[in-house]
Amino acid sequence: MYQLIAFDMDGTLLNSRKQILPKSRNAVAKAAQAGAVVILNTGRCLAELGEYLRALPEIRYVNCASGAMVYDVRERKALYSRLLGTEKVRRILELGALEQAMPNLLLEESIVQKSHWERIEEFGMGAYKDTYERVAVMWEDIAGEYGRNPFPAAKVNLYHRNRESRERTIQRIRSGGPEVSMALGEAASLEMSEQGVDKGAGLRMLCGHLGIPLERTIVVGDADNDREAMKAAGLAVAMGNAAASVRAIAGAVVADCDHDGCAEAVERYL
Repeated sequence: MYQLIAFDMDGTLLNSRKQILPKSRNAVAKAAQAGAVVILNTGRCLAELGEYLRALPEIRYVNCASGAMVYDVRERKALYSRLLGTEKVRRILELGALEQAMPNLLLEESIVQKSHWERIEEFGMGAYKDTYERVAVMWEDIAGEYGRNPFPAAKVNLYHRNRESRERTIQRIRSGGPEVSMALGEAASLEMSEQGVDKGAGLRMLCGHLGIPLERTIVVGDADNDREAMKAAGLAVAMGNAAASVRAIAGAVVADCDHDGCAEAVERYL
């Protein structure tokens, strides 16, 4: 019997318009009513989750920033965090500048540069323009302001204009550091966390805290940053829109994010 189900957000619990479909919303409530722990298992930071958590009052725990922070929503406190140090963040910003990429700093807040947001479509992130307008902190000069007031970050995303540009950044990191965990996302984004941090690490920590064996968990996802959590889970469920690499490790495949795949996962496996 499964005791916990973890949903990724973008491309999984959220449809292509960044909405939770009514049937998926009801499925979360049904899963909680059946006694399962339902968590969000996401690359987003807390500031980017507020509107969804208000719509999902059953959810107490989130494994956010791709595993860099596990947060108790009810108690309003972090149960676990592993952050990137300031020197690593500075280096990532420098590497992003070489490719004229759009950086996104995440801790509890989500920070972007205003001029990048204004032309966010160039970076393959047009679907998030309204989201950033609502929840992001916009700086005039992200590298300059960070240099003056540095802080550890849960995650840094670099949104590139194309996959070739992203690959150049990956090769620079592999050849000269910094030492980080990397995951691919969206059209050409690169997500960087502290070395050893991923959604699987956050899931293990939360399950240890709750006393839930990993074999009694379900992880539902669609993207590269879901893979480690899916490998750790008792059952890995891929969305119909999942990347081929994600479908390859899944024990089951459900409908896509625009056709209530998350509701199908609850109905079939809980």
